[in-house]
Amino acid sequence: MRKHILSVFTLVALVLVLASCGAQRKSPVGGNNGASTSAGGSGPSAAQWRSGLKGKWVLNSVDRENIPSAYTVKNIFDEAPVECFIGSIWNLPGGNYRGSITFNASGTLCADGAVRTIVWSVYDGRTEGVHPQFQFKKIYSGEKAANVTSGYRLNLSYSDGQSLVMRMPIPLDNGTGNLVFNFTRAEQ
Repeated sequence: MRKHILSVFTLVALVLVLASCGAQRKSPVGGNNGASTSAGGSGPSAAQWRSGLKGKWVLNSVDRENIPSAYTVKNIFDEAPVECFIGSIWNLPGGNYRGSITFNASGTLCADGAVRTIVWSVYDGRTEGVHPQFQFKKIYSGEKAANVTSGYRLNLSYSDGQSLVMRMPIPLDNGTGNLVFNFTRAEQ
C-alpha cells in the first residue's frame, strides 16, 4: 500500500513539474486587440510583432492624442512635417530588415516621390519592463547601418494583420502626448 501511495505521489509531482516547465503561449499579433496588457505579461512578443510587421504599409493618418491644439509639431523623424508622411508607403521586408519609406505627399516642404532607406527592427524591452517597440534608423547613401548611432522608436499599439497603430511619445510641458500613426496594409 505504501508503495502505491508513493508511486501515485511521485507521478502527480512529475506531472506538476512537467506542466510548470512548459513554454508560455502568447496571443498572436492582433489577438487581445493587439495591445499588450503588461510588459512581462500577455500580448505579442517582439518576434511575433516582427513577423506581423513584415510587408508594405500605407500611413493613412497621424492623429494627436493628449496634445493641446496650440502645440505645434514642426517635423517628425528629423525629416519633414507630419502632413508629408500621409500616404507614404513603409516597406518593411524580412531578412536583413533593410526597408524604405516612400513619400507620396506634395507640398511646400514635402519631397513627393523621395525614398528614404531605413533599417528597422522590433526592440524587445522586456528587461526594462516596456512593451516591444518598432525602431528604425535612416540610412543615407554610402552609410553603413552599423555606423549610424541615432534612430527612432514608436510604441506598438495594435495590429490585426491589415491595420497597424503605432504611437510616438511627444514630451510636453505638463506630461506626454502621442502622435498616433494609423497604417493599413498595402495591396501587393
